Amino acid sequence: MADLILTTFDWVPDVPRGYVRDIRVRWALEEAGLPYRVESVPFRSRNAEHFSHQPFGQVPWLTDGDISIFESGAILLHLAERSDALIPTDPRGRSEVLEWLFAALNSVEMASLPWSILIFTGEARDTSAWKLFDGFLQKSRLGHLEPVLAGREWLAGTFSVADILMADVLRLVDRFDGLVSLPACRDYVARATARPSFLKAHRDQMAHFAAAD
Repeated sequence: MADLILTTFDWVPDVPRGYVRDIRVRWALEEAGLPYRVESVPFRSRNAEHFSHQPFGQVPWLTDGDISIFESGAILLHLAERSDALIPTDPRGRSEVLEWLFAALNSVEMASLPWSILIFTGEARDTSAWKLFDGFLQKSRLGHLEPVLAGREWLAGTFSVADILMADVLRLVDRFDGLVSLPACRDYVARATARPSFLKAHRDQMAHFAAAD
């Protein structure tokens, strides 16, 4: 079996540590028990080789033999093909995981990213931009997700790559108190991030970036 190589930045500033998206891949690899190693590319200098693997100059990407894959969702789907710990083998269970995986990326994260950018840039919470994006996230996305999570432990029966993605998306919202009025969402994030696989992934990411200080 070819070595799995996770490539991430060699260093990032303090604020994004623990939230850089290689944590999703680390989490999935730990959950599935797949052996891997981590390699680094410079944060401050992104060369042609970097862009050949990740055309937007971001991280992570995964190398699996002669295959190089970028985008965290695509990487998680690739890893799910290697382990039934990440996705069920039956067609119905598989389809449920896939729909929730894409919902995490296309419905929830799509709404949470502009919201979080406004927070990072110090947008006042009484502006029209804040009210627009906060209202969309809270009412049109999280308000509909809340009753779903109130009725189940995991999105598609057993823990899967869909939960890795959804919990990681919600984790950033929770960091900035965006789940205060959503107890089911908060509890879901707490359940997911209490898993040993997440704890190790988080610890390893923090240690990786701290080593470059």
